[in-house]
Amino acid sequence: MVLILNLTCRQRIRSMFYHAYDSYLSNAFPYDELRPLTCDGQDTWGSFSLTLIDALDTLLVLGNRTEFQRVASLLQDTVDFDIDVNASVFETNIRVVGGLLSAHLLASRAGMELEPGWPCSGPLLRMAEDAARKLLPAFETPTGMPYGTVNLMNGVSPTETPVTCTAGVGTFILEFATLTRLTGDPVFENAARRALNALWSTRSDIGLVGNHIDIVTRKWVAQDAGIGAGVDSYFEYLVKGAILLQDKELLSMYHTYNRAIQNYTRFDDWYLWVQMHKGTVTMPVFQSLEAFWPGLQSLLGDLDSAVRTFQNYYSVWRQFGGLPEFYSITQGYTVDKREGYPLRPELIESAMYLFRATGDHTYLQFGLDALESIEQIAKTPCGYASVKDLRDHQLDNRMESFFLAETIKYLYLLFDPTHFLHGAGMEGEGSWEEGGGSGQCVLGAGGFIFNTEAHPLDPAALHCCSLHNQEHQELQDILLSLTQPDGQSARPVSQTQDPPSQSESIALKPGEKKARPVLSCPVQPFSARLSVLGQVFSDLPEEG
Repeated sequence: MVLILNLTCRQRIRSMFYHAYDSYLSNAFPYDELRPLTCDGQDTWGSFSLTLIDALDTLLVLGNRTEFQRVASLLQDTVDFDIDVNASVFETNIRVVGGLLSAHLLASRAGMELEPGWPCSGPLLRMAEDAARKLLPAFETPTGMPYGTVNLMNGVSPTETPVTCTAGVGTFILEFATLTRLTGDPVFENAARRALNALWSTRSDIGLVGNHIDIVTRKWVAQDAGIGAGVDSYFEYLVKGAILLQDKELLSMYHTYNRAIQNYTRFDDWYLWVQMHKGTVTMPVFQSLEAFWPGLQSLLGDLDSAVRTFQNYYSVWRQFGGLPEFYSITQGYTVDKREGYPLRPELIESAMYLFRATGDHTYLQFGLDALESIEQIAKTPCGYASVKDLRDHQLDNRMESFFLAETIKYLYLLFDPTHFLHGAGMEGEGSWEEGGGSGQCVLGAGGFIFNTEAHPLDPAALHCCSLHNQEHQELQDILLSLTQPDGQSARPVSQTQDPPSQSESIALKPGEKKARPVLSCPVQPFSARLSVLGQVFSDLPEEG
């Protein structure tokens, strides 16, 4: 029965996706977003066909390799980031950089022709790198915390406000570290880590951070502390960054925050907003963006708390057929002017994680409820519209790109327990793949980490390219040492582990072929690597 339910729901979700996706292509492309009530398009976050970039990896999640290939080629031909447009640093990173990185890492599974050395090179990677470089001027501040907006052609405006939200400072480590590990250029990860460290140093004496900060003076402008809007993905990236990068320091930061969050903001498995210095309640409200929290807790094994909090949020969904942006916990109703539901994915995301962790069919039931609600309330002849008011189901003339990038994707994955993104690929279906300069890396075997826009990143690819970059540097050092006169040495051994210091990317340019170094050390299972006078032998017979 469950198998039939899953299959039926997946078919319905596919139909939902293509109704919206085809409408975007027909009525809105090349604009950023579809307007589903007037059947036209609008630019919202930067004028680079945002919905198409955001939805690209969802095509592959649904199994459409042909359209993935077509759109990937189309984007390479049509998208230009060298434009005079003011763009959100945060949104461009999670949607554009994250979407292109994910598509790049899924290119092999999508059947695209790969450059030598993939995943450490490729056209979609170069696009992601280009977009990210346009954001780097925002990080050139006295603190390292970035401005919220940057002009993609001219950098930060002299009149740009220095006040930005906490999430706008702390939501870069996944994408920027991925770029650094794939390309070998440390500038991205260094920028993200400097921002994280600066933000960490501003927490209050009771261990909390506020909502908006002056990135020049480090002073908190909005001192409300919570897990919702303006803060949410900061905590998410500490956990996911720790997992993706195997970074104990990031995890320690999260645990320190979590102790304060549990002490000061948690009441009856709801999370309120409190004053960051005193811990006194400022807003007894639940915000829909907080619904990611149970899923995050499940990643760390805190299932009891996650399950109880999810049930609180699910009760709000049942009351309205969606999650209002703000919900008064004390009054049990929506908050004035915050009654809308823009088809956000966060509760569906948590349901996916919790079903994976528990196998409880409650989460499948919620998924079915969500599917029914969106179909009945939000569907229009030209797509799916944001709900302006959940009390009477008035609609708004906007379909955010995250509906196709996140909401549809998480809903589909909830009903597909054997999907390759869950690390559950069936034998013989290409559940893993080779990569790297000599095909020595195992990729796509599981453990994908979703960024906050639901773009999956493969930790194995980061390890593969980091290993290649490290070995390449070590070999350069060996060659350099052989050319040094006696008594002189190359750079100190302690520095050989560092990434290259140059700002240029090592990603291959179009038409270039990756040249094997004079000395190469491919990692091969069951074979040894011997070095005599600098000559490396790798073609040894496998051990019996």
